[in-house]
Amino acid sequence: MATVPALPEIVPNIVGSEERLAARSETLDNLNPATGGLVNRLTASSAEDVDAAVAAAKAAFPAWAGQSPVARGNHLFALCQAMEDNADRLAEIVAEETGKAFKDARGEVGGAIQCGRFFAGEGTRLFGRTMPSGQVGKYNMTVRQPIGVAGLIIAANTPIANVAWKIFPAMICGNGVVLKAAETAPNTAYAVGKLAIEAGLPAGVLNVLQGDGKNAGMPLVEHEDTLVISFTGSSAAGQWIAEACAKRMKKVSLELGGKNPLVVCDDADIERAVRWVCLSVYSNAGQRCASASRILIQDGVYDRFRDVLIEATKAVKIGIEDGAMCGPVITERALSLMTAAVDEAVANGAKLLAGGNRADEPGLADGFYMRPTILENVPYDAPISETELFGPIGVLYRFKTYDEALAVANDSPYGLTACIHTKDVDRAMHFAHHVSAGVAVINAGTYGSEPHMPFGGLRKSGNGTREPGTEALDIYSNLKDIYIVTETDGL
Repeated sequence: MATVPALPEIVPNIVGSEERLAARSETLDNLNPATGGLVNRLTASSAEDVDAAVAAAKAAFPAWAGQSPVARGNHLFALCQAMEDNADRLAEIVAEETGKAFKDARGEVGGAIQCGRFFAGEGTRLFGRTMPSGQVGKYNMTVRQPIGVAGLIIAANTPIANVAWKIFPAMICGNGVVLKAAETAPNTAYAVGKLAIEAGLPAGVLNVLQGDGKNAGMPLVEHEDTLVISFTGSSAAGQWIAEACAKRMKKVSLELGGKNPLVVCDDADIERAVRWVCLSVYSNAGQRCASASRILIQDGVYDRFRDVLIEATKAVKIGIEDGAMCGPVITERALSLMTAAVDEAVANGAKLLAGGNRADEPGLADGFYMRPTILENVPYDAPISETELFGPIGVLYRFKTYDEALAVANDSPYGLTACIHTKDVDRAMHFAHHVSAGVAVINAGTYGSEPHMPFGGLRKSGNGTREPGTEALDIYSNLKDIYIVTETDGL
C-alpha cells in the first residue's frame, strides 16, 4: 500500500520521479499559523528548476497522451485510493501547515478524493460530438485532444482541495503537469506528489515545484513550453497572468477573489440566516474566495438581526480544537493587513460591533488569529467594501427594498458568489437569475460548491472559465473537428 513518507526538513521539488532541491541554496520557512512555530522549510525554486520540471512533463507527455482516457482514469483511480488509504495522515499535514482543525482538514481531504474520482471517471466519458452534415455522404464529429504541458498554480487556503481541482482534470485530458505548490502549504502538494509516484503514475506526468510566486510561479507562466496555465489566487496576480498568457497566446483559467454579498430579507428566518452568516464569514477564518463579506439586511429586521449576529459572533470559538469555528489566518503579514483595513475603516467613520483586532489570549497569542469582526456604517464604495481581505471580517449594510439590495449586490468589482435568505420563492428565484455572480445560493451560505459542479466568477473574480466540473475539460483539452466523406455513387 502506498504511504505518505515522513516529511523532510527541507521540502524538495518532485521532478520526474525524483526529489530535487532547487538549484539555488535558499529556503523559505513553512510556519504553523496556529502556533507561529516552524513546521519545516521548502526549497526556493527559480527559473532553472522550472525548466527541469517542464522538461520532465514535456518528455512524459507523448506516452501519457497516447494512453486511452480509460487507462489514464485507472491511474487516477489508483492515486485516489492511495489518498483515501492515507486520508488521516494527509489531514494531519493539512491541519499542521494551515492551522485548520483536524476535522475540517479531514473533510477537505475527503472532498479532494471525491473530486479526483469524479475526474478519473471522466476517462470513460471524454465526450466529443457527432453532428449531421449538410452534404450527403459527409459525417462530422469532434474529439478532445490534450494540449501539452499544463502549469498549475494554487493557493494555500484549502490546499489539498486546490491540488485536486487542478491536477485531476489536467491529467485525465492527457497533459503533463507542473504544479506550483503554495509556498505556505508545501507539504500537502509534496505528499500528494509522493503518493502519485507510489501509486504507479508514470514518471513526469505530475511534477511538483516549491517556491514563491515571483521566482517559481512567474517563470512557469512565461515558459514557452507551458501551453495552458491555471491559477487560483489574488485578482492582482491573476491580471498579470492574464496579460502574460495573452502575449504568448496561451490558454488560461483564472479563479480569483470575491467580495460576496449575503442578502437577508425581512421575511427570512433570522436564526438560520445568522448561523449561515457566521459560517460564511468566520469558518476557515474567512479564507475562502467564496466567503461572505458584505451582509445586506432589510430595514425592518436590521436591528434585530444585528443584535443576534453580535451575540453569535462573540460566541464564536477561536482556535483549532473541536467546536472551534474560526482558526488562524495563513500568515502574520495577512493578519496585519486585515487589522490595518479595519482600523482605516473605523478612522473613516465605521462603527466596530465586534472583534477588529488580533486575538491575544493564552493559547492564541502566538498564532495568527484575527477576532471575528463586524462593522457597520460603511459606505458602499469604501475601500473595505470593495477590497477582498480574505479574513473573518463582515460589514453590515441596511437596505429598504429588494431592488435596492440587488443593485448593491451587483455593484462590485467582483462577481463570484452570492446568497439570499427569504421565504418568498419568487424573490429567491429572481435573485438567483439576476444577481451578477457565477454562483447563487438560496437560504444557505455563500460557499459550498461541489466537486462535480462548475465554479468561477465574473469581472475581478475570474476570466469566465470554470473549474472543476466537466467544464474544466474545456480548459485542459483542445477540440478538433473531423470530417469523413464517403463515396455514395451507385448506392
